[in-house]
Amino acid sequence: MRHYDSDSAEARARFVSLALLADGGLDNSELNLLQKQDLLDRLGITSDTFDRVIHEFCDDVRLSTRAPGFGQIEIDSETIDHLLDDIRSPELQKGTLRVLLDIVAADGCLNGGEALLVAQAMRRWGLELHDVSHDAQRLGVRRELRIECE
Repeated sequence: MRHYDSDSAEARARFVSLALLADGGLDNSELNLLQKQDLLDRLGITSDTFDRVIHEFCDDVRLSTRAPGFGQIEIDSETIDHLLDDIRSPELQKGTLRVLLDIVAADGCLNGGEALLVAQAMRRWGLELHDVSHDAQRLGVRRELRIECE
């Protein structure tokens, strides 16, 4: 994976890209949420930066991760920790976790990959849901999720 400066817009955009792909693909409800709720603006990411970084992220993932089957890619927890470590500011971590929660709630369904990503981010950054719950309620994040069991 390419290197971005810690706490940079690119590091945050890459994490948003990972969040969007955590359920196995880009979902229209998640992409619409990015636009409607100005999630990128909340993280200080321009749409041009996001477009560039999501393409770079997809290229990096394709070149540096394991592909167990056609159209499938696995990203190991060590790589995810590396991406999480690029966001060091506690305030940026909280803001990024809020956006992550908004993204995984967008389609009303929390699948295994999304749940693992949320748990790993919270553990790595030492955050609890109550650290962001007040803002999540204020921003209208849904309280119910349907969990997919495969």
